[in-house]
Amino acid sequence: MFVFASTRASPSSPVGGGPPTASILHADLDSFYASVEQRDDPTLRGRPVAVGGGGVVLAASYEAKRYGVRTPMPGREAKRLCPDLTFVEPRFDAYVTASRQVFAIFDDVTPIVEGISIDEAFLDVSGLLKLSGTPVRIAAQLRADVLADVGLPITVGVARTKFLAKVASGVGKPDGLLVVEPDAELEFLHPLPVQALWGVGIVTATKLEARGIFTVGDVSKMGEHSLAAITGTASARQLHALSHNLDPRLVTVGKRRGSIGSQQALGRRARTRDEIEVILRRLVDRVTRRMRSAHRIGRTITVRFRFTDFRRATRSHSMPHPTAATAPIAAIALGLLDVAWPMIESDGLTLIGVSVGQLTDDDVVQSTLPFERSEAAQIDAVVDEIRDRFGGAALNRAASVGSDVGFTVPMLPD
Repeated sequence: MFVFASTRASPSSPVGGGPPTASILHADLDSFYASVEQRDDPTLRGRPVAVGGGGVVLAASYEAKRYGVRTPMPGREAKRLCPDLTFVEPRFDAYVTASRQVFAIFDDVTPIVEGISIDEAFLDVSGLLKLSGTPVRIAAQLRADVLADVGLPITVGVARTKFLAKVASGVGKPDGLLVVEPDAELEFLHPLPVQALWGVGIVTATKLEARGIFTVGDVSKMGEHSLAAITGTASARQLHALSHNLDPRLVTVGKRRGSIGSQQALGRRARTRDEIEVILRRLVDRVTRRMRSAHRIGRTITVRFRFTDFRRATRSHSMPHPTAATAPIAAIALGLLDVAWPMIESDGLTLIGVSVGQLTDDDVVQSTLPFERSEAAQIDAVVDEIRDRFGGAALNRAASVGSDVGFTVPMLPD
């Protein structure tokens, strides 16, 4: 972990918009596509790898980037720069699955998550000090959870503003954690090249550098009018603000998610069928409780498996009617476990997860007859009420009594 703090004797007050403390996280998976390939194929680890399609590099591992391999470089040029480069075909299903698993961890950290792309997001943890510790501690735990549960390296930048958090994650790569304390923001930002500013690509950077403007600090010393003569009025206003770390934008939650899930890493110890069933039931309990709390119901149940050789598999089943009831979802999940059991017996299991998809709000679906709540639904309501009042561990299934299959992921409030 690297913390950028001021070396001045008397720290100055932070500038710009944003919260008074560094509590915005920008989490960015490292060389995402290539890292997934290296995770799933041990023979690729430590080697220069490019994920490509149609003769173009879509992603490159850090071992390949050291040779100058970049996106979207033609494959022939990449091979010229790095003769030992290994090309692999893209597997977008694997990348989507990994992304969903990582975002599930984000959602476990805080409800305020703003997804930027398949492999990066902003998280606001300003309200979690008493619950989860300092933002730095939260960021460190997030990195550990992503590595342990999904098997991927992730870099996190922590700062007061979204802009600076993203800059910090870029500087902190690969596989790092960089915190910019409020009293050291401009000290960190101003020596960076102008390309660190959002909106400065090769063309704009060339224009600025032709006029002797090479760093963010150089931009900050210019007036907006002078800057507009080079970049245009709208761009000048943005660049001038960012060069002073003026970024009042909040982390905003986008549209409602299409699925809700949870997972647990099992380690490499062999597990019995009974142990795995207990874990799966607990995961279903957690997912359905979150669904009911969010007033969401869903149709498609998916169980995900990761085996000891890092291969993955999923099994899904869609119900005729959406629900958030624990009993039917658990029954389907256990049926999917039955289907996959021969693979688990032969290959071993290191992670299991369950999710419910095709979600919709529970007030927009016409109720099926009879309108009265079923006995199972009434039981769910009572269990939720007890756990909400006395904690998630206040009520457990009898099958889990005496077991040692506790969750490795913190059971944060939903």
